[in-house]
Amino acid sequence: MRKEYDFKTLKKAEPKYMKRLKQSVTMRLDPQVITYFKQLAKEMGIAYQPLINCVLRDYANHGLRPTNNWDELGTE
Repeated sequence: MRKEYDFKTLKKAEPKYMKRLKQSVTMRLDPQVITYFKQLAKEMGIAYQPLINCVLRDYANHGLRPTNNWDELGTE
């Protein structure tokens, strides 16, 4: 091992996976929704947050739209 290293010529590493990183967001979900996805994730043997992401991605990829009555949801 060297006593000193020259970091002046060091190039910045750009991992290949950087463009695939997920964006962190904060969402307020109903307790029933969280309970549902946690139980479903447990049955499937995966974590619930990636499961929610997978469901939302599938929803977006298929161009689906909500069918709920928006008047009942409130404005949170």
